[in-house]
Amino acid sequence: MITIRKSYLIILLFSFLAINTYSQTKKTFTIVIDAGHGGHDPGTMGNRKYKKHEKDVALSIALKFGKLIEKNLKDVKVVYTRKTDVFIKLKDRPKIANDNNADLFVSIHCNASKNSAAKGSETYVLGVHKNETNLNVAKKENSVIYLEKDYSVNYDGFDPQSTNSLVALTIGQEEYIENSLLLASLIQENIKKTTALKSRGLNGVNQAGFWVLARNSMPSVLVETGFLSNPQDAKYLMSNRGQDKVANALYLGFKEYKKYWDEQVGLDIDEPVVDNTTKVEKADNGIVYGVQLLSGKVKLKPTDKAFKGLENITYYKSNSFYKYVYNKVPDYDTALKMKDKARSKGFKTAFIVAFKNGKRIPLIDALKEDEIRK
Repeated sequence: MITIRKSYLIILLFSFLAINTYSQTKKTFTIVIDAGHGGHDPGTMGNRKYKKHEKDVALSIALKFGKLIEKNLKDVKVVYTRKTDVFIKLKDRPKIANDNNADLFVSIHCNASKNSAAKGSETYVLGVHKNETNLNVAKKENSVIYLEKDYSVNYDGFDPQSTNSLVALTIGQEEYIENSLLLASLIQENIKKTTALKSRGLNGVNQAGFWVLARNSMPSVLVETGFLSNPQDAKYLMSNRGQDKVANALYLGFKEYKKYWDEQVGLDIDEPVVDNTTKVEKADNGIVYGVQLLSGKVKLKPTDKAFKGLENITYYKSNSFYKYVYNKVPDYDTALKMKDKARSKGFKTAFIVAFKNGKRIPLIDALKEDEIRK
């Protein structure tokens, strides 16, 4: 009988193996930027004073976002689901991402409400809707399929207005949820810090059943940039300055996520490392797991306030960078709990790293060795 832990580990192994193998066979990271709606699907009109539709704002922000990536991150390939005012079927948007073996999918939209006081940005990942508002947002964005002929056949009977249909969408996306949530939180943090838009709720990150996210084979988010039905949000999002600011916030969030992804898949594993660990309990195969918190060119003391009270801080050195690791333990399950603790302390991009006999190794290799040993 396969235990819950072993079943979960098997899923992780396949996930990490796919990512690690993929990183070795391709030279670039691929992001698909999806401007919502288009053509005869205008999306929401919102505030009529500004005479623009959601499809126009989404496209402008998408193109600006992609241009920033293309200009500054040369190892990233940008693919657009649309670059002009054309109608793209909902089912074709994730197909574009899957056909391009994308590493990330970002769909850009604008919100609307009968209550003109409603305002602010939200970033959604796929999941069971947690309240009526999330449910209504998902229904609104999914209802675009009604504009397509034979939608009941193309979408296997999916009903945008059915709660059961929305819940069923979440099955099969579990392996991407953690990275999707990370990207969503980074996007919202930067929108809050660098734009005039507010984050709705506690941190602006929500879950709901979006068809366009459910069919992707990669981490995916849907950004509701703001409410076109709100006078302040609409004025900001209709302006070039506002669109520039939102695109830049998306870029900054993606840039942070890309740094995390580079570390996670071990793109710098072959660099020489120096570990200052002294006495650490190791597994029989010499493997330990830690949680990487920070990296920089300044050498910090383990008691530095930058570590926010976390103890047992060690470092390894990769080229000219010191990379700081919280604790080291011989089993992966304990490391998962450590990672949760680190993130609760504010280290939102903390991730698990593995060492064997004092040298960092790819996480997938450590997990495979552990599974064989057990």
